[in-house]
Amino acid sequence: MGRVALVTGGSRGIGAAISTALQAEGYSVAATYAGNDEKAAAFTAETGIKTYKWNVGNYDECVAGIAQVEADLGPVEVLVNNAGITRDAPFHKMSPAQWNEVIGTNLNGVFNMSHPVWPGMRERKFGRIITISSINGQKGQFAQANYAASKAGDIGFTKALAQEGARAGITVNVVAPGYINTEMMSTIPEKVMNEVILPQIPVGRLGEASEIARAVVFLASDDAGFITGATLSANGGQYLA
Repeated sequence: MGRVALVTGGSRGIGAAISTALQAEGYSVAATYAGNDEKAAAFTAETGIKTYKWNVGNYDECVAGIAQVEADLGPVEVLVNNAGITRDAPFHKMSPAQWNEVIGTNLNGVFNMSHPVWPGMRERKFGRIITISSINGQKGQFAQANYAASKAGDIGFTKALAQEGARAGITVNVVAPGYINTEMMSTIPEKVMNEVILPQIPVGRLGEASEIARAVVFLASDDAGFITGATLSANGGQYLA
């Protein structure tokens, strides 16, 4: 068996693409999910990748869940923090609950998942932590003060933690996708897609989840050992950081 990789939100969308891409490269993959038992079961049946249900916003659940993954597969050597939610609203209408839910999952969740695996990575002198941020964490977005703050926070967390992990053989990096062709994007009206979204993207198309997955596979590999604290922007030229 290859190295153990744990992907949060790993049974759907970009997370599913990351999970299956890592599996194809020989990793032993575990995927977490938050609520959709049916989709998770179907993903496991299709791919053979075992899924685990917990809320990444809850530290104790993360500790217990990671312990179970390590009992089943072995020490987590690659962590992909992909789980994320949106609760969009203009700031004057945004509730404290909407703010706290997004920060709790998208930012606190990255701490909650990274903290329990960090000692083992330091002890073994190897680790890869890759967090999926967003173009909106780099440039901001109307009605996403909560989401943009959380995703920008992920980038700051990564830059700081990379400095702590470097001498221990641990790299910590970010992939920041732009508009990606996922189930969520399919709900956008064709007129909005063609007249508003696509004209913003110089390459003239949405990204594919498989393209984000390939970036993660590279950052997880031994070949990326000299890359840490970096943000890989995968947005078709829409925003150049």
